[in-house]
Amino acid sequence: MGIGALAALLSISAAGAEEIDPAALSGLPPADVVILGEVHDSPAAHRNQAAAVAEIRPAALVFEMLTPEQAARVTPDLRKDEAALGTALGWAESGWPDFAMYYPIFAAAPDATIYGAALPRDEVRRSVTEGAATVFGAEAGAYGLADALPAEQQAERETGQMEAHCNALPEKLLPGMVEAQRLRDAALARAVRQALDESGPPVVVITGNGHARKDWGLGQALARAAPDVSLISVGQLETPPDTAPPFDFWIVTGPVDRPDPCAGFKAD
Repeated sequence: MGIGALAALLSISAAGAEEIDPAALSGLPPADVVILGEVHDSPAAHRNQAAAVAEIRPAALVFEMLTPEQAARVTPDLRKDEAALGTALGWAESGWPDFAMYYPIFAAAPDATIYGAALPRDEVRRSVTEGAATVFGAEAGAYGLADALPAEQQAERETGQMEAHCNALPEKLLPGMVEAQRLRDAALARAVRQALDESGPPVVVITGNGHARKDWGLGQALARAAPDVSLISVGQLETPPDTAPPFDFWIVTGPVDRPDPCAGFKAD
């Protein structure tokens, strides 16, 4: 580990998150599970993830972006060929950003087993109306889905869903959107448990910052289901936050130049 990376890590207090330089990703503390958050269309975030994965050398990689069926298609030969792997995964039709940003993460751990945590769209849609616990099934209680959220957290999460959807959602949909997010968190945690059981630690998770946060993301679901598993979370933000974000470590990557995502909702 370089002097700069070591200094960055030594500056982290036990009380909460601290900002680190990307160089510090070469010396993250050991843990059973390392969650590497992202803004999905940020090239810098994916470069950082690939660098961290190369250093961690995980036994398994869990991707938010892949279903279990897609993950099962990944073979050693395909992982040597970016175009062939992208085609086998059907990435171009998936709706996720350019595979060229994600491929280096696969290449950084050529021997890691690949797991997918994405759910069928119909299950996610059902969770909006029927609730996450109903859709998740028998293990819902183990992952905390049978419990109502604290009122303050519920309100904060509904506000976040409204803002993420350009303040264009009917308010009556907001509780259901939160349920869908809880379902995805639990599905990620379930995939991590499977990876730990089958491949052993360390396991690295590639996911959006919303799932990577430790106060209510997949880390909370995993802590309920597997309390003895050690976990650290890294968030990657485009701008400096006003308050300490809910990660163990966080990096400011800088903003991506993108069209206004809310342009379609604005009146002429």
